Amino acid sequence: MARRALTTTAAAFTVAAALLLTGCGGDKSSSDDIKGADTGSGSPSASASAAAADAPDVSVPSDFHLVFDFDVPSDAKQASALSDAENYIRALKHGISKQDPNDPAYQYYSNGQAAQYAKSQIQAWVKGHWTVTGTDKYYDANVTTLSSGKRELVTFCRNQGKSFSKEIKSGKILYTEENADSYVKYQLLMYPPAGSSKAWKASVVEVKERAKECQK
Repeated sequence: MARRALTTTAAAFTVAAALLLTGCGGDKSSSDDIKGADTGSGSPSASASAAAADAPDVSVPSDFHLVFDFDVPSDAKQASALSDAENYIRALKHGISKQDPNDPAYQYYSNGQAAQYAKSQIQAWVKGHWTVTGTDKYYDANVTTLSSGKRELVTFCRNQGKSFSKEIKSGKILYTEENADSYVKYQLLMYPPAGSSKAWKASVVEVKERAKECQK
C-alpha cells in the first residue's frame, strides 16, 4: 500500500535502533472533529522555533490534516524538542506534497540518518506519483532528557487509518480499512540548536510498525 512507504524496512529499523541505543549511552475526517488538527495555524505545542524568520514552509494540502494530540511538557527544552519533532513530520509531509526529495524543509529540522530517512520516504512517494490526503493523527508523546540535557528522546504513536495516498495525475484516492498496519510508533533523537540553526534537529528516527502499544 502506498502509505506504507512511510515506514522502515526491517533492516533500516535495526540500524536506527542501534543508533538510538548508542545515542542513549476509510472515510476522511474533518479537522473540526479531532483535537489538535493542524489547519495551517499551528498546533497548541508549536514552539518559537516554528516562527523563526528563516524557518521553512511546512504547509500541507488543504485536504490533508495533521493532528498532533500532544500534552505540552512543562520543561521548556522538552517542549521545544517536541515541537520541532512535530515540525520534522510536517516537513516530511510537505516534501511529499511538493514531490521534492531535496526539499529544504526536512533538512532544516533533521540531519544524519533522520534526514536520509525523510528523503527516502519522499522519493518513494515521488516514484509512485502519489501525494497525501485525509487525516494523519499523532498522539501519546513522551520526552526523555538524555546526556544531562544535551539531547532529548521524543516518542509518540501514529494512527494512519484515515490517512491515504492520492494519485497525482488522476486524483484517485487509494482508500484502505483501518487495521494493525495503521498503528506506528516513532522514536526521534533530537539535538538542540547549534551554530546558526534555530531549530532542534532530528538526528535518528526509529519506526516500529504494527505497534500494539498504540492500538487504542
